[in-house]
Amino acid sequence: MKLGTALSRPSRALTLTLAFAARSVRTTRITATRESTLFASRALRTARSITNVQMAHTDSTEVKKQKTGAFTSLESHSKNGAFERKESMHHFSVSSEPGAKYPAVAGRYHLYISYACPWANRVLAVRNLKGLQDVISVSAVHPTWQKTKPDDPSDPHWGWVFHPNGKPVSNKAGHGSLIADEACDPDHVNALPNIRAIYEHAGSDETKFTVPVLFDKETGTIVNNESSELVRMLNTEFNALAKNPSLDLYPEALRPAIDEVNSWVYPTINNGVYRCGFAKTQEAYDEAFEQLFSSLARVENILSKQRYIASTDAITEADVRLFMTLVRFDEVYVVYFKTNGRMLSQYENIHNYLRELYQIPEIASSINMAHIKQHYFTSHAELNTYAIIPKGPGVIEDLKLPHDRAQRFKSA
Repeated sequence: MKLGTALSRPSRALTLTLAFAARSVRTTRITATRESTLFASRALRTARSITNVQMAHTDSTEVKKQKTGAFTSLESHSKNGAFERKESMHHFSVSSEPGAKYPAVAGRYHLYISYACPWANRVLAVRNLKGLQDVISVSAVHPTWQKTKPDDPSDPHWGWVFHPNGKPVSNKAGHGSLIADEACDPDHVNALPNIRAIYEHAGSDETKFTVPVLFDKETGTIVNNESSELVRMLNTEFNALAKNPSLDLYPEALRPAIDEVNSWVYPTINNGVYRCGFAKTQEAYDEAFEQLFSSLARVENILSKQRYIASTDAITEADVRLFMTLVRFDEVYVVYFKTNGRMLSQYENIHNYLRELYQIPEIASSINMAHIKQHYFTSHAELNTYAIIPKGPGVIEDLKLPHDRAQRFKSA
């Protein structure tokens, strides 16, 4: 098996506005975010590739403004009830170039993650794949959201907290007895109680306190909290310190293919499951559901012809990004986000593809299914009041079984 390819910095989602003139698609206008501005060619490809799965609600609505400072994903919706993800605010980069503001040196940076979060998992997986475990330290939060200002009754925010092995916690409705396990860490760097406190300690203007966070211990600042950018950063900028510097998850020859895949996988699959689960109207849910399963059929078709999603013979960042959503699908999203059109175990090629990727040790070590299930089923009392965590279906044990990908594509 050959490891080596890319992950696109798309998580910030290219917010694309596709406007169609008169009756044809001749005139396509792309209003891009900062990321697509940097990658204009990618934006052009994106416009073509998601014409049939465009997110129309972003054309005419705005994310709901919050009356209180801090908010969560459950409070970010358009006027028609569609979930709209707020973009990250911190976009500095660690660089291997001489004189960089944030130089690539060992021991200076700390990564805050949740094993439950797919965006954080991508970054953790790339750190592991590149062999940067001794270069960038990590702290993992408790999977169940808790009140981030417990002494302030006027502040309603619940979010990621540090709660190392100890006293059980309950959800927002007061249900459940949820124990912190050995994978839950304290804040090894700042000794702060939660992720919100880290943002505030760093003087951030952010109001949605997300992971992953790359923190600079020397200056006490947040370098970056955008997963797609962190994946690229870890892929290239720390090569002089990496144990696996030859692994390139975003090789130049495959960049067009990787960017094209990321351009439709992000809005319809990575974010698509959230658009299903957090929709507040039937119309918004139906649109997200149709786009999700159209894209899953597209993935299945691609994987019937080639070993990886953007390459015939090399794992890229596109695989890492896609995997982190798919590994959660049958265990969580089918039930919790109502994505019950079909389980991934029913797709022959996707199923075997997931087994192959999970059996890469550096990817498997980034997955903690207990944390994944506990987070989703216990953190949003609005969606699961009594914090009941379903038992099945046992995806991880299945992913350890033999796959057919190497045999099918041995000539690749």
